[in-house]
Amino acid sequence: MKANVTFGFSIAVLALATAIHGVRISAAPNPQVKSGVDRLYVIDCGDGSGPDESRWTPGVNVGKPVGFPGHCYLIHHTQGWFLWDTGIDDAVAQLPNHEEVFHEWGPGTGPIWRKPITLAAQLEQIHVKPADIKLMAVSHSHPDHAGNIEMFPNTLMLVQRVEYEWAGSRQDTVAFNKKHPVKLVDGDYDIFGDGSLVLLSTPGHTPGHQSLLVRLPKTGAVILSGDVVHFQTSFEHRYVPDNNWNKQASLQSMDKIAAVMAKEHAQLWINHDQSQSDAEKKLPAYYE
Repeated sequence: MKANVTFGFSIAVLALATAIHGVRISAAPNPQVKSGVDRLYVIDCGDGSGPDESRWTPGVNVGKPVGFPGHCYLIHHTQGWFLWDTGIDDAVAQLPNHEEVFHEWGPGTGPIWRKPITLAAQLEQIHVKPADIKLMAVSHSHPDHAGNIEMFPNTLMLVQRVEYEWAGSRQDTVAFNKKHPVKLVDGDYDIFGDGSLVLLSTPGHTPGHQSLLVRLPKTGAVILSGDVVHFQTSFEHRYVPDNNWNKQASLQSMDKIAAVMAKEHAQLWINHDQSQSDAEKKLPAYYE
């Protein structure tokens, strides 16, 4: 999604200010407070494929098919369950061939999404009901990240204010249900106040895109990327897809993530990277 100049200079300034602000304050834990996170589950939330990798890496690997997995992440905190992203709508599992084309760039451009196993079925495997989830957040409003929000109608959702207001303005976004309980966030946000889960404002892919810093007791710090980047090579070479809302903001957000990684000695878990996905242990296994 190309930068929308008419959307206004003020939003671009907000994106820049948020990115800079985030590096400065990013979520150092309070040494007096013990992190409450003890488990992180990686959930398969869409099995995608793209016909042309260069849609995400302009000018590179033109015409090369690419795997495009999607994930959700269920995190247990002493104060309750937290869900990050909700993936492709479980209804796709009922479609012919269990697949749907996400027309992010126009018909025929993909990616094609399949849903061989639903989010609901995977939660059942570990005996977690939708009503058990206390808090949730989505990285942004594209349907491969926000497709099952209303499976959790009573769960408080944390979303950046600019994303909440922008969502639904384009055909390739999910319009948030205004009846769903929501907490609007402006910038970085320490969810439980103990530094264990921190939203990082990373605009660029969309105006209110956010990533998540997770501090696990054994695994260490992990950043769940959302779509701040799509592949490891995208991060290494700073590739920005043409469809991103704002290229400059995307580059600033990548730099912000790199700064947090250096400070926290954090891993970057890239949501759509096939090699990373293949190496991760999936639910019912978990990271501590």
